[in-house]
Amino acid sequence: MSLGEVDLTAKETAMKRRTPDVPALVEGVRTGNRTALARSITLIESRARHHRKSAQQLLSQLLPDAGRSIRVGITGVPGAGKSTFIESLGLHLCNRGFKVAVLAVDPTSSRSGGSILGDKTRMEELCRHSNAFIRPSPAGDSLGGVAARTREALLLCEAAGYNVILVETVGVGQSETAVRTMTDCFLLLQIAGAGDDLQGIKKGVIELADAIVVNKADGDNCLRAERAKVEYSRVLQYLHPFTPGWKPKALACSALESTGIKSVWELVEDFQATINQSGVFDQRRSEQNVDWFRSLLRQAVMERFTDERGEQLAQLEAAVADQSIPVSVALAQLLPEK
Repeated sequence: MSLGEVDLTAKETAMKRRTPDVPALVEGVRTGNRTALARSITLIESRARHHRKSAQQLLSQLLPDAGRSIRVGITGVPGAGKSTFIESLGLHLCNRGFKVAVLAVDPTSSRSGGSILGDKTRMEELCRHSNAFIRPSPAGDSLGGVAARTREALLLCEAAGYNVILVETVGVGQSETAVRTMTDCFLLLQIAGAGDDLQGIKKGVIELADAIVVNKADGDNCLRAERAKVEYSRVLQYLHPFTPGWKPKALACSALESTGIKSVWELVEDFQATINQSGVFDQRRSEQNVDWFRSLLRQAVMERFTDERGEQLAQLEAAVADQSIPVSVALAQLLPEK
């Protein structure tokens, strides 16, 4: 065997090692194997070109097994206790026999670009439960702190048999529209003392919410939390509900003491029953798929455009940065009108 043939064989072997075994992953996900599920999500999150076809095959084969879960979006300001709330709610559901997947969007590491894994370290008890699966994903530069592939990860979790999917956003004041478009019920977590100065950005998020949950209703804070709940209930009366046929509600709970968590889940179940009966559920899922398609289309177009005209794009970005050319002129040069 010549040296060239040896090199070629080595390259083929390396390529085979890098090529995912899609049938094995599909079988593993369908049987609820958490390792296979984790590897499948890693595959769809990969930016490597040689992984794209495998990821598409994986999603296509598992799509018929998806779509049968309750999807709950959870957002809130930093310090509202989102991780503690999710762990308390997740444990409540797991102990009732539900299979719960948590897609927690973590801040992105500035060095590696990967997730910092903060939520997995904060949800230690839930992480160990056999009925739970927690997947931190790097937020990157995606809108609203929602990872670019969260939708696909959600479908894979459903195909693996998880019938409740909790999607947590970073909650840093960005637009939370993205998580609203991929979930059924949208919960806004608040704390006492935040409701008396409703800034515009908070009002915008409140208008998206199907329920407001005032957390940390424990100890000396119980009375303040109850007052905040009443205040938010009053605010919700004057806002147009995001979900047709559903009147948003405000609740109080203590994730730390697991009080009020049962009531929160009963509200989610009531919400789900309401939108199922009214037909809003099917309509919302259809809208979610269209939004998903458009999101991927924008991403694909941008990637292809960057590949084909990356040099010109870099030159114009540099010109815009040093103010040697107006932004509108740079755009016109990049996309001239016919």
